Amino acid sequence: MRAGSRPGPWRRGPVLAVLALLLGLLMLLHARIPNRIGNLGSLVETFLPWFGLFVPVLLAGALWRRSASAVVALLLPVVVWLNLFGGLLGDKSRPGGDLTVAGQNVDAGNPDPAATARDLAASGADVLALVELSERAKPVYEKGLATAYPYHAVLGTVGLWSKLPLSGTRPVDDGMDYGPLAASKPADVKLASTRALRTTVATRQGPLAVYVAHLGSVRVNPRAGFSADQRDRGAQALGKAVAAEKNGRVVLLGDLNGTLDDRAFGVLTSRLRSAQDVAGDGFGFSWPAQFPVARIDQILVRGVKPVRSWVLPATGSDHLPVAAAVSW
Repeated sequence: MRAGSRPGPWRRGPVLAVLALLLGLLMLLHARIPNRIGNLGSLVETFLPWFGLFVPVLLAGALWRRSASAVVALLLPVVVWLNLFGGLLGDKSRPGGDLTVAGQNVDAGNPDPAATARDLAASGADVLALVELSERAKPVYEKGLATAYPYHAVLGTVGLWSKLPLSGTRPVDDGMDYGPLAASKPADVKLASTRALRTTVATRQGPLAVYVAHLGSVRVNPRAGFSADQRDRGAQALGKAVAAEKNGRVVLLGDLNGTLDDRAFGVLTSRLRSAQDVAGDGFGFSWPAQFPVARIDQILVRGVKPVRSWVLPATGSDHLPVAAAVSW
């Protein structure tokens, strides 16, 4: 082929240009992806920020092919990604705060709960929420946190430790049977059925309603797809409880087993704000601890203002602890 017959830069790389446009449309219209088939929409939304990694891959291909059309087409996914997540790239934290809250899924199979308790006590949080407490590890945490936190309440597998008095602790019934999930843990680990509680923390500024929750686990199966039915029903029940909450100041801490981009949490995000989105630095990924790829451990608030939100160093759990400072 003669050099003069080679396609120009606007005609090179049509496949790359189409892929760039499809990537942009996927992120732009993620809410339109149906959940009818294997909860595909929720699966995409769980890892939505990571779709941005395809941009440099496609850009490298476009430069190699010297395709002007592909480079221009890449503007769509870049603009969409920045619109969705650009606000998380900067540090929005500020000094101050009237109360520091923290939470962690401490992992029922944690090999050293005593060390985890010491690490969490050293965080300095005023209120500390723990989920996935096994019957075997519960007394270890109660002993290890007793000095730093004179008040605590544990119901089932969730608990709250506080430097301030607690009152009115009660379970939040999500109507789920989590027996099969408990069976997925090691044979010597026993988990109770209660996985959400509500209590009141007596602060100097007035009563604060605190919810601690551990929603049902999710699974990715080649046949069933993204199995999240129990989690989604739990989110709905938790959202109804928050909607009925009469206290204007609310904090929700826990492992929700999903990111807030997932449409399943619309019932919560319509009433509560994410501390990480308001006052965080980066994405704040919390799971898995070895190489975090998603923030499924959340701190959501209403009626108080997050001023800082951060991820604490790893403990013996497979989740990283998360913390936030809030002000009135």
